[in-house]
Amino acid sequence: MEKRVTFKGWFLPLALVFPQILISGVFFFYPAAQAVWQSLFIPDPFGLSAQFVGLENFQFLLSDKFYRASFLTTAIFSILVTLVSMVPALFLAVLADRLIKGSGAYRTMLIWPYAVAPAVAGVLWLFMFNTRVGVVSWYLGQLGYDWNHVLNDGEAMGLVVVASAWGRISYNFLFFFAALQAVPKSVIEAAAIDGARFWRRFFTIVLPLLSPTTFFLLVVNVVYSFFETFGVIHTITAGGPQQATTILVYKVFSDGFVGQDLGSSAAQSVILLVVVGALTVLQFKFVEKRVHY
Repeated sequence: MEKRVTFKGWFLPLALVFPQILISGVFFFYPAAQAVWQSLFIPDPFGLSAQFVGLENFQFLLSDKFYRASFLTTAIFSILVTLVSMVPALFLAVLADRLIKGSGAYRTMLIWPYAVAPAVAGVLWLFMFNTRVGVVSWYLGQLGYDWNHVLNDGEAMGLVVVASAWGRISYNFLFFFAALQAVPKSVIEAAAIDGARFWRRFFTIVLPLLSPTTFFLLVVNVVYSFFETFGVIHTITAGGPQQATTILVYKVFSDGFVGQDLGSSAAQSVILLVVVGALTVLQFKFVEKRVHY
């Protein structure tokens, strides 16, 4: 018989959920409402007054070629960060799951990068690939390759992608490893007895059983690439060169805090919120159908 928790009154359930409601209201719903309200105005440079313009901020953004280009940059960046962070994490989790000796130390070392903040990770990778004193760029120069992410669009994008995905690999590794530990060993052994080799067992048995974890990490990593990678881009490229790494969240910062165009920045934050929400809904609507629970 299934046991369910019941409450006789309404006070205790409300008291239990009130802290979460309060946190969500203060740190999410109120700022979101403020952004929607400010997107309808154009404040003066000194912030003393504001003129109501309705949807003109949105119309201007959608007609701006630089803002439209940031959509393509964000799409490329988010796809690359998601792939670069999830595929190696799954590979390392499979290796850790098969490792017998020293597995604890191996897992501990893989988890360490997750403790590094994105901005700090950006500084670390910037030092390694610095065009003057970077050790990696120096070795590349010895091999005859002139690394310069300050001028080269592709190199700048590749560097911010790797720096953003580096710390995220540890996060994905934890979930993939836990999911691999939950796969029934009896099913794997039965397939091995039937003659299925390792990779066939992995793609036909293990990977489908990992689909709930994979779907969860897909949603989480897409949201991460849209929002939490700001620190990496700001410390490494500052959106350059020529806005080649200016994703939507960084353009909100550059137009609002640097350009002091607060109305346009608020409108951009609203559009960004709608885009991420729509992507999440689409993932749950279409991708989740392929998930096997």
